[in-house]
Amino acid sequence: MDVLRIILLILHFVGLAMLFGGFLVQQKAIAQGKGTVLPIMWRGALTQIVTGLLLVATIQLGDLFEVDNVKIAVKLVIAIVITVLVFVYRKKDPAPSWSLWTVGVLTFANIVIAVAWR
Repeated sequence: MDVLRIILLILHFVGLAMLFGGFLVQQKAIAQGKGTVLPIMWRGALTQIVTGLLLVATIQLGDLFEVDNVKIAVKLVIAIVITVLVFVYRKKDPAPSWSLWTVGVLTFANIVIAVAWR
């Protein structure tokens, strides 16, 4: 069960890189109002949701350690908001700058929550 958890965690990080990297590489375009939701961001958001849910399920089913359900709920709500924004604006060219900034800030917030919330 621990091997599965590690694989899911690695895939969760890959999803994070896809989502946040897609935001970071187009900072100049976003500032000019020409940013778009890249296809990699959509895939990254979905990867984050799926692997996050599977991670929690694996940890709880395997009784590996105690999960903070409030922390997980907060992260899930943020991930859902990110995924909805990416889905809604994925075909708009350009996407509203506020939506891309919101995706970036919320993704960073999820990173901070994952690392700092104990």
